[in-house]
Amino acid sequence: MRIIISPAKKMRVDTDSLPIQALPDFLPETERLLAVLRTMPPKALQALWKCNDSIAALNVERLSSMDLRRGLTPAVMSYEGIQYQYMAPGVFETEQYDFIQEHLRIISGFYGLLRPFDGVTPYRLEMQAKLAVDGSQDLYAFWGDKLARRLAEETNFVLDLASKEYSRAVEPYLPKKIRLVRCTFGERQGSKIVEKGTMCKMARGQMVRWLAENNVTAPADIREFQDLGYHYDPAESGENHCVFVKGE
Repeated sequence: MRIIISPAKKMRVDTDSLPIQALPDFLPETERLLAVLRTMPPKALQALWKCNDSIAALNVERLSSMDLRRGLTPAVMSYEGIQYQYMAPGVFETEQYDFIQEHLRIISGFYGLLRPFDGVTPYRLEMQAKLAVDGSQDLYAFWGDKLARRLAEETNFVLDLASKEYSRAVEPYLPKKIRLVRCTFGERQGSKIVEKGTMCKMARGQMVRWLAENNVTAPADIREFQDLGYHYDPAESGENHCVFVKGE
């Protein structure tokens, strides 16, 4: 099993808590992206990043001094979004770190596909950014089928806990022999199951923690997830779609 999740925009440096285990596999591609970003004027970068002046200034400074090989933070410790807060890797035990290193993969517009203990540096580049590189009109085209092919080399079952923007970089390219199971975390509103952004991020992070704590790798066992008031709804689910409903 490989679990895919999204990165977070907010990142930190933590070179002390845990050591990195490797550099990212797609570092040559990352170096190419960095080279292109460094040619862009600040206003163009701000438009690409879709952020305010202070965030743009911070990330322009990061680009100018970015070192992809030194002073790195393990990826799972670097991202600070809600999903990662609920995963809470900082308080994992050794067995749980081993589990995520084996089974968890973070999809990144800048780094491609990350193992939790790959060393990264703070950056800003969302997968849906319209960055033209080497004849590719955007990052989806730039990465193409590389990320899906790497996952297919590692497993025959992918659990999709990523947002649609990041799933899109993998799902269309997976070989048919690879089973992909998508999870929905929602609330019932009338006859519909409605997902809410913050709650989804919380649930995705909590599910990664639950999977690691319970060493869950079988597709059928994923249905046992009941944290944060969710339960599996067989009537709303399908063979490759697990729907978890909150508050019933």
